Formats: sequence, C-alpha cells, structure tokens
Amino acid sequence: MNEEATPTSDLSSDERFMRLALALGRRNLGCTWPNPAVGAVIVKDGTIIARGWTQPGGRPHAEAEALRRAKKAAQGATMYVTLEPCSHQGKTPPCVDSIIRTGIARVVSALEDPNPEVTGQGHERLRANGVAVEIGLGAEEARRTHAGHIARVNHGRPYVTLKLAVSADGKAGLAGRKQATITGEAARQRVFQMRAMSDAILVGIGTVLADDPQLTCRLPGMFERSPVRVVLDEELSLPLATSVVATVRETPTWVFTSRKPSAIAQEILQQKGCKVFRVNDSSGRLDLQNVVRVLAEQGITRLMVEGGPTVAASFVDADLVDEVVLLRGEKTIGVRGIDPLEGMPLDTLVSRLRTVGSEKLDADTIESFVRV
Repeated sequence: MNEEATPTSDLSSDERFMRLALALGRRNLGCTWPNPAVGAVIVKDGTIIARGWTQPGGRPHAEAEALRRAKKAAQGATMYVTLEPCSHQGKTPPCVDSIIRTGIARVVSALEDPNPEVTGQGHERLRANGVAVEIGLGAEEARRTHAGHIARVNHGRPYVTLKLAVSADGKAGLAGRKQATITGEAARQRVFQMRAMSDAILVGIGTVLADDPQLTCRLPGMFERSPVRVVLDEELSLPLATSVVATVRETPTWVFTSRKPSAIAQEILQQKGCKVFRVNDSSGRLDLQNVVRVLAEQGITRLMVEGGPTVAASFVDADLVDEVVLLRGEKTIGVRGIDPLEGMPLDTLVSRLRTVGSEKLDADTIESFVRV
C-alpha cells in the first residue's frame, strides 16, 4: 500500500507535475466509470495555472476541466496528463481538439490509451498539429491507477481486488461460519476507503444471509462514494428485508442469478429497485467469467470482492484475482475457526503474487499483492 516515496527535492519538474496529475486523477477513482479517472495539470513558465480531474460519471474529462480553468493562459503551456487524450467523438468532443485549439505547446502523457478508438491516435493528432508530445513519464504508477480501464479494454472484465481479513492464526471467522471481529477501527476505515475507490463490491448470498452487511462507505461525507453492491445468488433467494435491498434507492444493488429461478422472483426484486442479471451456472455455482463480463458491459472497471471463503476461493480458482489486500489482525480465533479460502491454503494464493506494500494500522497490518 505505502511504497517508499522518492523525495520531492530529487525529482525533476516534469516528474513533480506528473505526480500531481496522478494524485488528482485518483481523487475520483470509483466515481468515473465507465471512463478512467484521469488527472491533468497545465504549467506555464514553471507555474501551475490549472488542474483538472475526470468528474463523477466520467464527464467532463480531466483535460477539458483543466483547459476550462486555464482559459487563455493555456496558450504556449505544457499539459501533464495521466492517459492519452481522447481523439474520438463520444458524448463529449475530442480532448485533443480542445488542446490544439487553446494553443497548448507540449503534452507530457503517462500512457497510451489501450482503447482501440484512441490508441496512439490522440498523440499522433497532437503531433500533426505542432504540439510536442512526450510519452511514458509516470507510466508504472499510471498503469496501476488505470488498471480498471486497461482490464476492461484488454480483457473484457473489471480489475479485481480480493480483500481478505485474517486473524493472527490465519482464520477468517468463527466455527459455523459466524462472523468474527478480526481487525480494529483503523483497518475498517481503510476498507471503507477501498470501497470508495471501487466501482462495485461483490459478495455471495451466504454473506448477506449471515451478516446482513450494508456494503457502503461509512466515512463522514463519503456515503455517496459507496460502490454498486453486487450479490451472487444462484437461487434468487435474497430476502427483501436485507440491507442491500431495503436501501437500494440510496445505493444500487445488482443481483446475479442462474437461469433457473422464476420470473416472478426476479420481478419482485426489480420492483424493489434491484437490477437482476441471469448468467450460466455449473454444479450450483455461477459462471464467474460470465459475471465479470456482464459487469464490464455495464461499465464496471474496478471490482472489490469482499465475500466469504467460498466466493473468495471461487475467484482464485477462476484466475480472476488481480490484486489481494490482506488485513492481518492481532487476535487469534483458534483451530475451529474457518479458513479465508475454501479448500485452499492462503499461502498458495500469496505465493503466486508479488508483494507491493505493507503498512501498520495501529495493531493490525495491511499487505498488498498483485499479479506477477
């Protein structure tokens, strides 16, 4: 999570401004889907004259926001942007046209956009109109920031983060699959922050029936940042009194079920405000490849999986986990406690991944791992 930072004094001006653009873009992670959360900074004669970041819902784009704020001062300036400016006509005009029209002299872009409607074309159009273009500064950090967009474009699914909480003796809950308090308040607040930066959060029906979770972002002033709640429910047995249904008008709830349940059960949930999607299943389990493909089609780019051991293991088995965030508590549960992954040692999962950070949160530890 917290990686060793390069001292600001050791960075070039270009690096400092790109780091600022990346920080600005991350402000609205989880709020801009289906569009990427981009950051942009406009600099002239070493002075920042405007900043911009993709707005909730994906529009206006970061470049457009920065240009709007810079106005005529943008002429002859440099723009630092975390992803290639768009070059195609969508619901808004191409950002490259606005950049050219306002007289930006130089664009420093962290990444080429993998979107086939853009790939390289935005940079090429800028060059063709006399704008100096440099690509690659801050690319590694930009790839992590835009991992959801990249996964959706390249693989047709969201970037999947699996969150696991384990006790000091490696257990995830009490005997009988009863919930246990594993981590402290600081760790819980970090989980809320993770939810706020995700487009959707997914659990299984077992977790809903056992815990009746709200699956929202319960930090002051951040409830509206709560992600879409996704429930895997093969039999479409989700009770109407549960929190995820009762509060659906405040925070969306999407339910994935098989093709077997009755149309009446689906209609009842839809009348309450839930979206219901039917996907293929096998041996009583939903086809997760189908689930994540439908989520991507709906615009979801970043999915946080926060289900129990069965759902967690099923995502691992399906090779759909891109990142694991592991919260380790200081308390023990005992040998009768349940394991975090159904039928799979936790070390088996962690050994497949690369550690990218570790941090103490009061008495707890949070570790982050990504695909090798």
